[in-house]
Amino acid sequence: MGTSKVIVITGASDGIGAAAARSLAKAGHQVVAVGRSPDKTNRIAAELGADSYVADFADLGAVRALGATLQAKYPQIDVLANNAGGVSSARSRQVTVDGHERTFQVNYLAPFLLTTLLLDTLTESGATVISTSSVGHRLIRIDLSDLDSEKHYRGVDAYNKTKLAQILFTRELDRRYRSRGLASVAFSPGLAIASNLARQPGDANGRIAQSALFTRMASGPEAGADTLVFLAQGTAGEDFPAGEYFAKRKVTRASKQAYDAALAAQLWDRSVAMTEP
Repeated sequence: MGTSKVIVITGASDGIGAAAARSLAKAGHQVVAVGRSPDKTNRIAAELGADSYVADFADLGAVRALGATLQAKYPQIDVLANNAGGVSSARSRQVTVDGHERTFQVNYLAPFLLTTLLLDTLTESGATVISTSSVGHRLIRIDLSDLDSEKHYRGVDAYNKTKLAQILFTRELDRRYRSRGLASVAFSPGLAIASNLARQPGDANGRIAQSALFTRMASGPEAGADTLVFLAQGTAGEDFPAGEYFAKRKVTRASKQAYDAALAAQLWDRSVAMTEP
């Protein structure tokens, strides 16, 4: 695990992403920080002496521009950590400029698009793609006919759907590209992580996050980032198996639907169609 790597981390400006960026930069890796907030992203980049890029994942055009920039700037990317995401604080369904439910686009479609845009670079680099999932994926089932939550919307359900989608994406990416040298893994940062993501007001997650019980239970962002850092520094096939879902650095059983190979393939095809310009 001693070789320096080029590691792109989305959602690197705060919480788990920032904690991972600090740990990996301290270990000698070249961190590329991607965030939505210019101030926060530039601040973490200045602290670490890292390159930084700003992109709002609620706009797929911004993701395409980011992908083109990263591909031109970095001929080698050893790790892509798809960590950006959030829980909507809105009580009603919000739609992006691209016409998709906001949480589904920001947490899943945008990372899917960024990964596919970078596939040539990632495969040539023998990279590892890491997706930040959640234990919440166990609380939902994906309905391919309602990915944008037009039939049913509840903020926490929309969030949990994206976390299950990330595991399905991980397994399908592994199936399609492992033979070309690309590794794909997903992980849970833990049951309760004290980060700004969990503390957004206005919905059940926000109210729980602000409770005294949550405060006593919650781990800090550094603990949530530990498995991400482990996977980013390791080598698939040597330090961990590819195509799996991890918690506390170990392969962990995901929900039953996460292993539905036909669903994973269908979700991939739908995701390609949903991210076309």
